[in-house]
Amino acid sequence: MAYKISDECISCGACAAGCPVEAIAEGDGKFEINPDVCISCGSCAEGCPVSAISEE
Repeated sequence: MAYKISDECISCGACAAGCPVEAIAEGDGKFEINPDVCISCGSCAEGCPVSAISEE
């Protein structure tokens, strides 16, 4: 399952920097994960300082 970024995202970019497959990009007001590229490794969730990322 792909990960999802909630509205608690503060747009810091820590998740995108930690993504090994570059599945995360800045969206409208928060970062977004492309589920077709995400490999569900969890690196983004581990790097998020506000715990805004979880598995769908």
